[in-house]
Amino acid sequence: MFVLMLLEMPIAFAMLAAGLLGNAYLLSGEAATHLLATNVWDQFSSYGLSVVPLFVLMGQFAYRAGITERLYRAAYTWVGSLPGGLAGTTIAASAGFSAICGSNSATTATMGTIALPEMRRYNYHPALSAGAVAVGGTLGVVIPPSVVLIVIAVQTEQSLLRLFLASIVPGLILALLFLATIVALCLRNPELGPLGPRTSMRAKMASLSGVIETLALFGLVIGGLYLGWFTPTEAGAAGAFGALLIGLARRKLSARGLVQAVAETLRISSMVVLLITGAVLFGRFLTVSRLPFELADWAAALPVWPGVVILVVLLIYVIGGMLMDALGFLVVTIPIFYPLAAALGYDPVWYTVVLTVVTTMGAVTPPVGVNVFIVSGLAPDIPIYTIFRGVAYFIVSYLACIALMWIFPDVVLLLPRLLLD
Repeated sequence: MFVLMLLEMPIAFAMLAAGLLGNAYLLSGEAATHLLATNVWDQFSSYGLSVVPLFVLMGQFAYRAGITERLYRAAYTWVGSLPGGLAGTTIAASAGFSAICGSNSATTATMGTIALPEMRRYNYHPALSAGAVAVGGTLGVVIPPSVVLIVIAVQTEQSLLRLFLASIVPGLILALLFLATIVALCLRNPELGPLGPRTSMRAKMASLSGVIETLALFGLVIGGLYLGWFTPTEAGAAGAFGALLIGLARRKLSARGLVQAVAETLRISSMVVLLITGAVLFGRFLTVSRLPFELADWAAALPVWPGVVILVVLLIYVIGGMLMDALGFLVVTIPIFYPLAAALGYDPVWYTVVLTVVTTMGAVTPPVGVNVFIVSGLAPDIPIYTIFRGVAYFIVSYLACIALMWIFPDVVLLLPRLLLD
């Protein structure tokens, strides 16, 4: 499988090929082809997976409805007067957009088109401005509705609502840590990012009108799920319809924009469903081989604290995230390491959220760092090494968030327990 990936075969097809050959070796050629056909049909006709295109469509409609511009203006009113105010605004607006988007690459591209020209105009250091856009985009994977959490919920048969609730507090903590990093950097070196103008409380309260649409969509989706109004698929449909109405009401969503939103949704959704299809077939091969269960039994019998094993697993995810797309690496490895975490007695919700934050780092670390290359595409005059240098400022924030979740598991588990148990 990894040889095929190194030969630049798409991850989904590499997993399908490895799963097909593995099942043919362990079972028979006829059984392997039957599993392939059944698996492809089951995944592409799955009602549960229809949740993916609907949440993606909601984010696409929200982007083209101009919600991001109003979010950015509102965020600047509140945090613009802090040291590095525009970079802090980028983080705050990224967190807000993540609540209706669900994708790190979409959040990075959307916020970058708004934030990079503004920070350039006010002479922000390229490393700080590019780094803030890249790491702010990673919040799209942590803060619900996250496509990564949806995929993991489908793979591991967990409650999507529980995962969404569990990721809210860690996502906000990560955003606050990013913001604190920017303030600390700019206090130490004011040349990185100047102070913005102070605003009155009246102006700050008036600016909140720019976040009403975002809050309404987030409340509709998460609140509807919590109150039992919607299934996850219906919540995605309601969110997409709400974003469409906002775009039409504000006359921001043209016919061309509508077509582009649907086309991009189809492209992203096809990729995600193909990834899941490949992962399920590969997981069937692993199940037949009993490798995950042998690994879990071996790790459980090791004469070490179980936390050591999980730390090694997280390190593997950090390294894997550096070399592969975060979602692809998660889909490949969930069948291997999820049973291991369960065998060691770790809460599956806690493990999933921690894993999501850890692999999120992979979107901004070399050599792959997909968010970094998105920023580079938006600002080709900023060298890649400068963007990676800007991202490096924020690595401590990721590590601090992971440490907080490790030391205080209730950071992840308290909200779903309060609301669901």
